[in-house]
Amino acid sequence: SQILKSGIFSDLWIQPAAGDAGGALGAALSAYYEYYDHPRTAVKPDSQQGSLLGPVYSYKTIESFLKSYNIKYRTYNPESLTDKTAEYLNQQKVVGWFQGRMEFGPRALGNRSILADPRSPEMQRQLNLKIKFRESFRPFAPSVLEEFSRAYFDLNTNSPYMLLTADVLKDYRLEIREEKEGLEKLQIKRSIIPAVTHVDYSARLQTVHRETNPRFHNLIKAFYRLTGCPLLVNTSFNVRGEPIVNSPRDAFNCFMNTEMDVLVMEHCIILKDEQSHLNPKDWIISYGKD
Repeated sequence: SQILKSGIFSDLWIQPAAGDAGGALGAALSAYYEYYDHPRTAVKPDSQQGSLLGPVYSYKTIESFLKSYNIKYRTYNPESLTDKTAEYLNQQKVVGWFQGRMEFGPRALGNRSILADPRSPEMQRQLNLKIKFRESFRPFAPSVLEEFSRAYFDLNTNSPYMLLTADVLKDYRLEIREEKEGLEKLQIKRSIIPAVTHVDYSARLQTVHRETNPRFHNLIKAFYRLTGCPLLVNTSFNVRGEPIVNSPRDAFNCFMNTEMDVLVMEHCIILKDEQSHLNPKDWIISYGKD
């Protein structure tokens, strides 16, 4: 973010999958350009496909899993699904969102995500303690409609892979009459989107583009139509110490082992309070220390 602000470069692209997975991609690109001597060209948009490159599960596979365990669910068409999910989010429900191909890399980018309302001052603490099982002060990132990103954040480029930080603009900050010390700082509502505003007013945001993830874009747009807020809290669909969920069973296990309220898997919506007929012991997972 600071490199971009310095003006040294007109634009900056960061490969979203650091670590061993990104190393494999780097080795392939090195061979392609250096060994085979292909010309280097910058392509926009990039060919990363939103980093949505992992496994995908069909409607039939998901419904087969749900029926095999007698899990109660309802099905919706695409527009009704996003509208209904937006209603749950507006009701302060925490939603597990499982759609399309799994993300390649460490960030949840709208296909294996836990979503919530960023306007809630209690949401950061609730997500950390009841969903992620980690310290209450850990921050969360916003996913914002690309067309609204510059209206809310001091950002002069896109951040599709949740890798850039930007400050919440002053128009959306709240006046703080008395600054606290230590962890008490976290209890202060600093903006109209407190669940994604850090103590220094920054946020590590994802800009959501219709071209790369139309369903996630449609969901945030439905939430915007309902609330006037064009962004959501977005954190990875997992708990502390566990990988991001991949399969429908992974998602349901995580859903049942946390205090998530709603699980949306493709066209199906599952409500926690309708699963009382299931034996909780069948879904128990123990989480060790980090």
